[in-house]
Amino acid sequence: MDLLRGALRTYAWGSHTAIAEFTGRHSPTPHPEAELWLGAHPGDPAWLAGDGGERSLLDTITDDPDGQLGAATRQRFGDALPFLAKVLAAEEPLSLQAHPSADQAAEGFSREDRLRIPVSAPTRNYRDRSHKPELLVALGPFEALAGFRPVAQSVELLRALTVADLDPFVNLLSGQADANGLRALFTTWITAPQADLDVLVPQVLDGAVAYLRSGATQFAREAKTALQLGELYPGDAGVLAALLLNRISLEPGEAIFLPAGNLHAYLHGLGFEVMANSDNVLRGGLTPKHVDVPELLRVLDFTPTDESALRPRSTRDGIEIVYDTPAPEFAVSLLRLDGEDLGHEIDAPSRHDGPQVLFCTEGSVRVHAKSSVLTLERGSAAWVAADDGPIRLVAEQPAALFRATVGI
Repeated sequence: MDLLRGALRTYAWGSHTAIAEFTGRHSPTPHPEAELWLGAHPGDPAWLAGDGGERSLLDTITDDPDGQLGAATRQRFGDALPFLAKVLAAEEPLSLQAHPSADQAAEGFSREDRLRIPVSAPTRNYRDRSHKPELLVALGPFEALAGFRPVAQSVELLRALTVADLDPFVNLLSGQADANGLRALFTTWITAPQADLDVLVPQVLDGAVAYLRSGATQFAREAKTALQLGELYPGDAGVLAALLLNRISLEPGEAIFLPAGNLHAYLHGLGFEVMANSDNVLRGGLTPKHVDVPELLRVLDFTPTDESALRPRSTRDGIEIVYDTPAPEFAVSLLRLDGEDLGHEIDAPSRHDGPQVLFCTEGSVRVHAKSSVLTLERGSAAWVAADDGPIRLVAEQPAALFRATVGI
């Protein structure tokens, strides 16, 4: 078991304070910190802090895959860590995006290889062969857009804006209130000529202003989000597309699970995110980065989805709260020590003998593994190799840490 130093990623939408303050560093930081990668992705692996200095987690796994991953994980996923854990801080909205299925990722990666597009090229869509289902658990209030909402609700919202130029689109959607209608409307908007968008988007924003001034509340969050996105990305088709998505607010500890093909955009907040070990993203707007609309349309799932379907069920097993997801590559849980557990050595539930990433979010926890003992403070992380578990925990004051491991 070793302390794990995450790899910081700086993107324009990140925060100058959120990750730094959560991990106990000075803030504000010179650059906006968007993600802290706690994994072994080749694009930016985390680092293990040992007696001989720091060593890449990726190199450590490469040199000892059986000890680090375990025989069962290697048999299922090969010699690579199948999941990637992150801390994500969104000060501004992320791009409107979706992730491919496993088959789509493998085909897309091979296709772009045949076209000789370098993996590091900004125009590359597929940087690996993996799909990217992901779970995000809020570490504070967290705002997001995710999944096409039920059609009747979107029709009601569009009508509430009372924009005459929206009427043909409302009629299109109300006349075909299913995935095919959503595909037709989304495709029309996302491929519209810029001249048309430069007229329609400002009209929609005027409608949002009028709606809010009227004192109506049913779609107030959606109207405010449209105005925020319209200010950041004037004339962007993504402002219109956002009106078709569920507007989700998470409280600390609440989560959303995003399967392949789910259109989404994180808006604001700090979260702990675990996903299959992939960096494949198809963008459709709200970004200065590469946008590939035809490829995005190939992977999108237009099935209307109620917000509740995106919130995973959680179950409690002793000190562990487990977030139920179908992804075989990862499992995520929250280990919480309080009450009668304080001051005692507590066995963490052991579901299998795979590797673990631990991330402390509250208090201080002493972690006992076979080889060593570490103390994790709020914002610090540890890597527990497969041959170093199971783990036991001790806390003197209320404490909590997330655990990411391989799915069952």
